[in-house]
Amino acid sequence: MLSDFVTMATVKVREKTYRTLNEIAGKLRARLQRPVSVDEAIDFVMRQHKLKPSDFAGSLSLTNEEEAQILNGLKEFWSKWKFRTK
Repeated sequence: MLSDFVTMATVKVREKTYRTLNEIAGKLRARLQRPVSVDEAIDFVMRQHKLKPSDFAGSLSLTNEEEAQILNGLKEFWSKWKFRTK
């Protein structure tokens, strides 16, 4: 089912930011008494500050090489993807 398909992305963050996200995930893990991913920690922070991913549109700065890597990765991914029909 297409609604079950989740789009994932890679986001580059500084080491300090990554450590902070892991600290937030650890605090959530303690509070919720279950494993918490960094993705869930980011979602938690955005909800706390009422932020949406679209609020960050245009804030990414890529080199031409990084852009080419992303586009090539997407092309490779989509070339392997097959649409299932029943």
